[in-house]
Amino acid sequence: MRKSSCATNWVRPSSSSPTTRGLRRWPTGRLRCPMAGSCDDGVRELLERLHDRYNRPEFIDCDPIAVPHRFTERADREIAGFLAATIAWGNRRTIVRNGHRLMHFLDDAPADFVRNASERELAGLDGFVHRTFNGADLRDFVLALRRMEQQYGGLGAFFETQYAATESLPAVLAAFRREFLAAEHAPHCEKHLSDIGRGAACKRLCMFLRWMVRRDDRGVDFGLWTGIPMSALRLPLDVHVGEVGRLLGLLGRRQNDWRAVEEITARLREFDAADPVRFDYALFGAGIDGCLHDNG
Repeated sequence: MRKSSCATNWVRPSSSSPTTRGLRRWPTGRLRCPMAGSCDDGVRELLERLHDRYNRPEFIDCDPIAVPHRFTERADREIAGFLAATIAWGNRRTIVRNGHRLMHFLDDAPADFVRNASERELAGLDGFVHRTFNGADLRDFVLALRRMEQQYGGLGAFFETQYAATESLPAVLAAFRREFLAAEHAPHCEKHLSDIGRGAACKRLCMFLRWMVRRDDRGVDFGLWTGIPMSALRLPLDVHVGEVGRLLGLLGRRQNDWRAVEEITARLREFDAADPVRFDYALFGAGIDGCLHDNG
């Protein structure tokens, strides 16, 4: 039995989660902006209000960040967070459920498993699957994480060292993909690690970085990697966030790619240069819960 740093037991969120209870929910239809045509101060006010609503501990249980929140040790949180972010596409409840299931495959001790799992234990990962991410992909990711641990001292050490050398988050993301895939792996697993060199939005990596870097007094993000400033983070951009961003006049580009990430993050820096990505809570929450919809 591996030693686990598990801090809490996960409880399945109810459909009336405190993060959504009380929000104005519109019937299905097109998105409507309550601040349409107003100045940036109106958009800022809306973003601040939604940020305050969603950046709270009640947000955790129904979000993939619940997976690393089970643990107390830094290495466990880094590895659990990275793997949970890796499978973060599709239905959120399924993501969270499979994220916790993935931890069970790692004996609920992710750092120890990555460092010490035997070939027999690695073979036991074959039973895991989340959409197109299968047990063979998980095995390759575990071995790549082991190599990162051996070569660089862990994920945090790699990211912080690379940022100190380049002061460029895009350069760090490119270097991470290159080094991560330097371990022996099957070609299939490469699809699960976005390539910024091809202009990908890198949503899951940006989300993972938000978890590891952002720090405040709300108790959601971890703030473990102090060597990377919060101002350097980029917004995790997906369909929901992009839709709300365009609605609010924060994003003009139609594609959800890296150029769009840079555009919307630059706009958010106008509201908070030191911590622009905190508005991820506002944009993501509003898009997922449909609080800006009407019958229009």
